[in-house]
Amino acid sequence: MNWDDLRLFLAVARTERLSAAAAMTRMDATTISRRIKRLEQALEQRLFEHTPAGHVLTDHGTRLLEQAERMEAAALGVQRSGSAAGAQMAGTIRLSASEGFGSRVIAPHLRSFTADHPRIEIDLVASSGFLNPSRREADIAVMLARPKTGPLITRKLTDYHLGLYATAALKAKGDLLRHVLVGYVPDQIYAPELRYLAEVDARLEPAIRSSSINAQAEIIASGAGCGILPCFIGDAMPGLVRVLPEAVDIQRSFWLVVPRDLRGIARIDQFVGWLVATSERLRPVMLGTG
Repeated sequence: MNWDDLRLFLAVARTERLSAAAAMTRMDATTISRRIKRLEQALEQRLFEHTPAGHVLTDHGTRLLEQAERMEAAALGVQRSGSAAGAQMAGTIRLSASEGFGSRVIAPHLRSFTADHPRIEIDLVASSGFLNPSRREADIAVMLARPKTGPLITRKLTDYHLGLYATAALKAKGDLLRHVLVGYVPDQIYAPELRYLAEVDARLEPAIRSSSINAQAEIIASGAGCGILPCFIGDAMPGLVRVLPEAVDIQRSFWLVVPRDLRGIARIDQFVGWLVATSERLRPVMLGTG
């Protein structure tokens, strides 16, 4: 048996889809499928049932998952020991973050980390939705809410504020809430924390909608309407001004999430420390006071 096939088995078991496992491991889905079949032949056991919902573990697969996770934990323990002994930091970190925080906060400042740690590779997955750290789809995640379950270490990373933004020309027309509103596509909202229009007025409905917060910001900046943006986006957009700050001031939080068995690995701890320090330094920007 090729022991590296167990790593691919874990990826498929955790994501339940070859395409997701391919993204996680940066391998071709066809190659992963072939390697899983090789593992099944070596063990003389069927490990997955192929269903419309994805690759579901059989009873044999479930038993192998428990053993493979113990092996993975042991390997990570060896890696932590090497890190503690002063081994040079190297390897890949996969970071999952919301589109806005990933593109507007992490990306512009990431160079300060990579310049100090050139052998650490960063996969920044900044999208509308999150990879699941409990299923090891990500090494580190910055999420909109604190996960309630899973073998995870969590802490509040930073609070942030959202406000109502418009162009100066639109603001001059007055009574902004009667103008066209820009917001999320209702059935594409991936977290309840993004349903903030109802906190302003339950009757408000956006007339121009996008699943992308960056697209919403650009639509608002074009003068097509007004909308609610995180202050770290709205304050940085040329031509946008914050309006009705007393009436529209919404607070949310970002949560830092790391699988429990990854803490103690030098590159993970180093990046977590950098992210915490960077978020603290940018706190005025996050709160809309900087």
